Amino acid sequence: MSQTRETILAALDKLSLPDGGTLVSRDMVRALQITGGKVAFVIEAPSPEDARRLSPVRDAAEALVKGLPGVDSATVALTAHGPSAKPAPGQGEPPSLKIGGHPKPQQGSMKPATVQRILAVGSGKGGVGKSTVSSNLAVALARQGRKVGLLDADIYGPSQPRMMGINKRPASPDGKTILPLHNHGVTLMSLGFMLPEDQAVVWRGPMLMGALQQMLTQVEWGDLDVLIVDLPPGTGDVAMTLCQKSEVTGAIVVSTPQDVALLDAKKAINMFQTLKTPILGLIENMSVFHCPNCGHEEHIFGHGGVRNEADRIGVPFLGELPISLETRLAGDGGTPIAAGEGPMAEAYATLATRLVEGGMA
Repeated sequence: MSQTRETILAALDKLSLPDGGTLVSRDMVRALQITGGKVAFVIEAPSPEDARRLSPVRDAAEALVKGLPGVDSATVALTAHGPSAKPAPGQGEPPSLKIGGHPKPQQGSMKPATVQRILAVGSGKGGVGKSTVSSNLAVALARQGRKVGLLDADIYGPSQPRMMGINKRPASPDGKTILPLHNHGVTLMSLGFMLPEDQAVVWRGPMLMGALQQMLTQVEWGDLDVLIVDLPPGTGDVAMTLCQKSEVTGAIVVSTPQDVALLDAKKAINMFQTLKTPILGLIENMSVFHCPNCGHEEHIFGHGGVRNEADRIGVPFLGELPISLETRLAGDGGTPIAAGEGPMAEAYATLATRLVEGGMA
């Protein structure tokens, strides 16, 4: 018998806490992951003092889950809100997860074994809506029943925590393994979870490569049909390393229609071609503005340039996405527009369907 999130939570709901209630009724279970017969989750206590008192509960929860049919191993971490008290003499420090640093020597691919496909979403320049497309595409695919992960590899400007509506530090049971976060049906990891929102990432290339390696190989992604990687703009180290080391299934290039944006998009296309990464298609973002008052259509950034480029190089044109106030408001509010209803959600649903039917997601 294989366990599900619901059956494990039902079992934990029978484990009473010393001061009343259960782990489930008091909403203390976090980051529940099921990978085959392996189960991992975090118990988040209200304070460091509570966490110390709940150590026997952690042991009991681990034993309880490990005893369930179909469970081969169970890993339960115990964390708390707020800073931990300084450990007493003779006690070890709690696990400390650090992101960044030079990459470790590694044989073989950095592609997670439980991930079927990796799609890189790139652009030649910033400001064309690449991160918006990545988050909405991930949500649209999840709504169609796909198991989807989203890796925010835009290390200098990680925006997915805001767009996906979740921003807390991922748990790490041992200081090495990273338990990702979840929202809108998507498994999510971003460097933005590890840093204050307004703190700049002032790193050179090796630090970036180390962070990318950690976010690919140390994250418990679980079984995914597709992992979407939101790349930084341009043609730098992160994109090169991902394509060379991670068996990327293919790349999607996002551009706005105007000539200046297309000049840079062509450089991204050339990079993927040079790295022998298949280009799955091009997306024209901010293609048209529909006036909500009069219905007039205005091509603010021009129109058709991305389709023409796709035809010129012989790759699929995946579609046009309008410039939309609702899309911007939804992203700022933490609920991607693809999670709701309406024309923009339908546009992303159509794009997701095309990728699924084409075997790309």
